[in-house]
Amino acid sequence: MTVVQEIMLRQSILYGGIAVGLVAALIYGAFFCHRGASRAKTAVKAVPLVAFAVGAAANFAAPVVIGGLVLSAVGDVALSRAGRRAFLVALVAFAAAHLAYIVRFAGIGGIEGLGAAPLVAGVVLLIAASTEMWLAPYTGALKWPVRIYVVLIAAMALLALGIEGRGLAIWGALAFFASDLILAVRMFRMSQASRWRRPASVALWALYVLGQAGILVGAGFARPLFQL
Repeated sequence: MTVVQEIMLRQSILYGGIAVGLVAALIYGAFFCHRGASRAKTAVKAVPLVAFAVGAAANFAAPVVIGGLVLSAVGDVALSRAGRRAFLVALVAFAAAHLAYIVRFAGIGGIEGLGAAPLVAGVVLLIAASTEMWLAPYTGALKWPVRIYVVLIAAMALLALGIEGRGLAIWGALAFFASDLILAVRMFRMSQASRWRRPASVALWALYVLGQAGILVGAGFARPLFQL
């Protein structure tokens, strides 16, 4: 295999992985995200982030981004199962994924660019602070783990805002941030009988997958694969 052929193969794996992940995400959003735990649900939910991670690894993406994708896949599997233990596993996995993205964003200019979007940053901080009123009091024994998680997602979003020339990564991080907020409302504030549970499930899943794809495409490599 020539160098050119190897490059083409690796790029095919990358774009194929993204395509497979998005198709699997569409299937999950249409048929599984609003249903109860099942093996089929877990299997389908695991595909998108695993496919993204395989494509990223085949093209030598930043190790912390690959790690974030893999950790997110672990979180997806855990969150598809029922029970408090599964939720805690998901919480830890996603927290670690956010830490990985924080490291990546800090390394590509996120710290130097802090303050580049003060209005949006202010909104992120305001939303994060407001969780003390509408979220923390309803989380019971999970209050401190949830608080720590809120700090991590806010830090990830703020650092993303400081990145220059990587618009997809910024939008991806903000979409991930928004999906976590919807998930928090759905899990801790929304009744099982609420007519909003299904729309919330679809919305948070769409934001989450598109957010992860945006982070991969925008921040996974030395230069973004696409520009906004």
